[in-house]
Amino acid sequence: MKSIHILLVEDNEGDVFLTTEAFNESKISNKLSIVRDGWEAIQFLEKKGKYTTAESPDLILLDVNLPKMNGHEVLINIKANDKIKHIPVIMLTTSSSEQDIYQSYKNYVNCYITKPIEANDFLKVVSSIENFWISIVELPKVKPI
Repeated sequence: MKSIHILLVEDNEGDVFLTTEAFNESKISNKLSIVRDGWEAIQFLEKKGKYTTAESPDLILLDVNLPKMNGHEVLINIKANDKIKHIPVIMLTTSSSEQDIYQSYKNYVNCYITKPIEANDFLKVVSSIENFWISIVELPKVKPI
């Protein structure tokens, strides 16, 4: 069975908990790394500071509203970096703003999902993200150096 390494960039503890629970309940083997602000996400992805030995993720779940650097700034940085721009990025956020949606796609997000308010609906969304990105989508097997 395929496994996947997911980087969750989320500052809301409740959403971190729900996402972690959804992945823990799945039958799919995965690794979940969590960072809580945009600057930390860039450090993780570029293997800087305390993240020099971090494993590159196969998928990034990115919130729009983050401290230090917002999700749009993180996305722009990811897609401008040849070493990491191949990693699919999903905006998973409470914002349903047309401006946020447009800006995300303009900056090459792979998809945009508005977080459901109800916990059970949120768990279903996270589970469907995992199923799609593991069972259906082919991700690169060779990672650039």
